[in-house]
Amino acid sequence: MALRVTSVLKKPGVFVVAPVGSIDTASHRILEEKVESVLQQQPDLLIFDLEFTDYINSMGIRVLVKTKKALQARNAKLVFINLQPPIRKVFDILNALPSLQVFASVAELDAYLDAMQAAAGGTPKADR
Repeated sequence: MALRVTSVLKKPGVFVVAPVGSIDTASHRILEEKVESVLQQQPDLLIFDLEFTDYINSMGIRVLVKTKKALQARNAKLVFINLQPPIRKVFDILNALPSLQVFASVAELDAYLDAMQAAAGGTPKADR
């Protein structure tokens, strides 16, 4: 399956990048170009939703690591949601991204972000 990548502004400063298909030697540039366009908008948080990503190789991992470094340079965060078993296995085997947070779903991520905001003195989404 050819790789398709969408990006959505979830709220100010928060972007979701969702690759659909395989991230490999032939397709990693598609992901890299989409991520570069998102990084130009200087996100505070970039979420990779990998629900429909069925394969990733070292070139795909390279894009993720490069993204992590770019975000760290600006004190921004990178998280992953909806990792499918084959993708999670790659992460586990390579131990490529040990300092990144991975969430099972958007709901779990939202709960985490609400708790972070509440701890910082903000109003959780549920109280708005």
